[in-house]
Amino acid sequence: MKTVMRWDEWFSQDGIGLSNLVRSGEVTAAELAAQAASAIASINPDINGVVEVFEDAVADPWANGTDQDGLFKGVPFLLKDLGPTMKGRLQEMGSLYMKGNRASADSFLATKIKKAGLNVIGRTTTPEFGCCSSAENPAVYVTCNPWDTRYTSCGSSAGSSVMVGAGVVPLAHGTDGGGSIRIPAGVNGAIGLKSSRGTFSIAPAGSDFTSVVSTQGCISRTVRDTAAFVDTCRGGAPGEFMPYWTAEVPFLTLIERDPKPLRIAVSHEWGVYSASPAIVAELERVARFLERLGHYVEWGPLPDIDFAKAYAAQTTCYITNFAQTVNSLLRLKGLEKPPEDLIEPMNIRIWEQGKDATYTERADMQLAFNATARAFGAFFEEWDIILTPTTSKETPLLGTTEYLTMTDNPSALDWFANLWGFFAYTPLTSLCGTPGISLPLAKQANGMPLGMLAQAAQGKDGLLLQLAAQIERAIDGKWNNGDKPQVHVTRLKAAED
Repeated sequence: MKTVMRWDEWFSQDGIGLSNLVRSGEVTAAELAAQAASAIASINPDINGVVEVFEDAVADPWANGTDQDGLFKGVPFLLKDLGPTMKGRLQEMGSLYMKGNRASADSFLATKIKKAGLNVIGRTTTPEFGCCSSAENPAVYVTCNPWDTRYTSCGSSAGSSVMVGAGVVPLAHGTDGGGSIRIPAGVNGAIGLKSSRGTFSIAPAGSDFTSVVSTQGCISRTVRDTAAFVDTCRGGAPGEFMPYWTAEVPFLTLIERDPKPLRIAVSHEWGVYSASPAIVAELERVARFLERLGHYVEWGPLPDIDFAKAYAAQTTCYITNFAQTVNSLLRLKGLEKPPEDLIEPMNIRIWEQGKDATYTERADMQLAFNATARAFGAFFEEWDIILTPTTSKETPLLGTTEYLTMTDNPSALDWFANLWGFFAYTPLTSLCGTPGISLPLAKQANGMPLGMLAQAAQGKDGLLLQLAAQIERAIDGKWNNGDKPQVHVTRLKAAED
């Protein structure tokens, strides 16, 4: 397939940069789509991040209702195979059980994405129902990390993260209910923002009120693309259970100036969980870097919360939410219990554990959520940012079944407790509805990327993006210290005419 630009030129442009080329007439949206499709064809066999390419959207970027006047005019975009739906498109949720499932309508967020000018050219991999640390079921697909294909991509926004990490597209869709944007962004060398509650709608099938912890967003490689995605795709649909907030200043404008000197609390000790020594050393290095940028940095302060109770409540939320997800899908096909040959073992155990949960259990969960959120709120009255690593342990090799829903662990409770030991720092942000951003600022001892996670008070998404933009300018845009993964578009040869 012919490409319109060299691969180093392709990678040098973020989404806004590509849209400016379309707007100026230097390239067409169809040429961009063809180049992205060419990258997928070359790279996907190595990392398995894309489930399907929408050939009609590649051939005609405007055929499916993409707005030709949108800010991201004609930029190729990939949609996680979970969350927002597009009418007539497959959405199989990483599950054999959902094979052949087609959406009957566009979701509200899908209409916002198209109005933003993003051309959705395909869908990306995810663990079954998004309930896992990695997209690894050999009967469906195994998504690999582009930095070293022996390692996992993490998840649940697995395919979107590896495709952004490999330079295939500048940004892609993700969802995050406990770290599912931030964690894979962190281990694949990308930027991942989990927005505050009340930013992105999940209408018409649900709302932030019913979902409690999950939110939508994107994974990108520049701060301005993330800022632009939030600016253009945020907002509530008619009939939301709660108001959807808007920023006083568009994020694209806000990130042009540095934040005021910030009070940043740094820690790797998160209840009973703590990071490995090599990760702690990287956290210390990044903290010193932030001091040099003029911020006040102190090691150790944390919100006064009962971490054990908070994680237990988060586990209750996950088990009951996923159990009802499975219940709803069973009703679609008139089944009373999950078929063992079509739904993964841990998801069946989660269904068994959570399907008969009582209102009292959910009420107790909400009380713990409230206590945790209030404590974080009080903390953020004195501190602007909490800085931690994105993960507490090194990225696992593929096939590390203890973190997979393919595990033979008989206990859903034990399985989640083990997950929190790896993903210690991201779940409570989801619990509180507060924002967090993973930035590709560090390395693991084995050379794999390591994200650094900045968290802020609810509604302070703009502050996180300001800090991220300040960092990006200070490092001259060279995230990951300018290094690139083994599997990357810049390693491709230009296609022949």
